[in-house]
Amino acid sequence: MMRSLFSGVSGLKSHQTRMDVIGNNIANVNTIGFKSSRVTFADTLYQTQSGAAAPTGTVGGTNPKQIGLGVGVASVDQLFGDASPQATGKNTDLALSGNGLFVVSRDAGGKDKYYTRAGNFSFDANYNYVVPGSGYHVVGWNADENGSIDTKGTPTGIQIKDAMRSMGAKATTTISYKGNMNSSVPTITSIRNQTGAVVASPAKVDGVTNTSLTLTLSDGTTQTVTAKSNYEYRTKCSMPITTIANVYDSLGNLHKVPFLFTKVPGSGTPPLMYDEWEVSLSPATTSGGTLDPVNQCSIKEDDGSWTTVKMNKKTLKFDQNGKYVSGAGDPELTLQNGAGSISGSGTPSATMTATVDLKSLTQYSGSDTIKADYDGHSAGTLKEINTDQSGILTGTYTNGEKRALAQVAVAQFDNAPGLTKAGANLYTESNNSGTANIKTVSALGLTLTPSALEMSNVDVANEFADMVVTQRGFQSNSKVITVGDEMLETVINMKR
Repeated sequence: MMRSLFSGVSGLKSHQTRMDVIGNNIANVNTIGFKSSRVTFADTLYQTQSGAAAPTGTVGGTNPKQIGLGVGVASVDQLFGDASPQATGKNTDLALSGNGLFVVSRDAGGKDKYYTRAGNFSFDANYNYVVPGSGYHVVGWNADENGSIDTKGTPTGIQIKDAMRSMGAKATTTISYKGNMNSSVPTITSIRNQTGAVVASPAKVDGVTNTSLTLTLSDGTTQTVTAKSNYEYRTKCSMPITTIANVYDSLGNLHKVPFLFTKVPGSGTPPLMYDEWEVSLSPATTSGGTLDPVNQCSIKEDDGSWTTVKMNKKTLKFDQNGKYVSGAGDPELTLQNGAGSISGSGTPSATMTATVDLKSLTQYSGSDTIKADYDGHSAGTLKEINTDQSGILTGTYTNGEKRALAQVAVAQFDNAPGLTKAGANLYTESNNSGTANIKTVSALGLTLTPSALEMSNVDVANEFADMVVTQRGFQSNSKVITVGDEMLETVINMKR
């Protein structure tokens, strides 16, 4: 009789625990990065009234007679399933998917570590990447001043230091041309006659037959262009492709250098015939009104001064498949101007040089898609910070340049549900979680969504269903106690 009372009480306690967990799940239905829990039950001890008996030759076997003593909570499991990321539009927010957690620390050195799925991070006044509610540092690897990140080193708190918040000017050392040059470009056989339709605005003169050339402008005025005696006249050359390359000196001054790509008669003997293009500087009129040779030009700066640009000409060869074959080496570009650059000794220099890389160009029939990439830039300050899917924080500067600033670290455990909850969306290692394996997002095969937060993985519909079942279980166990009590009262009343 008394056993049913104790069983009923254990049922009430167990269902109360289950209701507590359900209530906590529902309370955190909108908590970012929250992982729901569930309660599982297990029966408890049994009183054995008789054991099992094996069958004999004349009598069959009998099963044991056991009376249970109730129910208990077997486990409270953490369910680490992913929740949906929700876009926030905030650059510093991160949402993690997969078996991993962000690493945060109470100290900047990253020694007192905690773990979380809540990626609502931001920068404080000292540019520390932190959890705004607690001030804990987000752990990762900081980049050096060149933007290189060593993920093999010890991770520490991420901080954008003063040296990374500004970017000094850098002189251009390499100009890399990429894209295609139209192999079907028409050729011109004289200055007054042409073999194909040529349209250009403004008009370009590639070769002249006289020392001086008089041009009549659209407004009726005339202009005389004088060519130097060593200007090279080409027969059967194409209408040139003109591009502008941005060249920076080490003071951050921008020089817009014009380049000409002109198709000239090819060389070689069948079947090894090559199409050739001559790369030179676009002729420009100097302050003296003369036309410079194609390996030198003068460009007018914004302040009205003139900069002399020189380059050794280069002839590119392409095979019948439009692929680059060879050339006379990378041409070297030289700028001479009053502003100059900074030499290795730190003193102003009036001359700077840059290498022009042309090996990535192709020659196919079609449109011209030539584009110049360069490695120089002016000075700038940090304007914006964004994070990509690999967890790299990239800074955008006012000069348009970008540089890696840091990379977020993530941790993986052999048994993530074994972590101990520490409150404030934090977890700590336990004896059954395993040791944290801290690496990059890609190294652990995880998925990171920038400008988003992972929502709670609580299923409200499922929680309501469990709540109804739990309520009925609790009511049923209370009924056991009520009926047991009535039966005891009947026994007591038997002596009356």
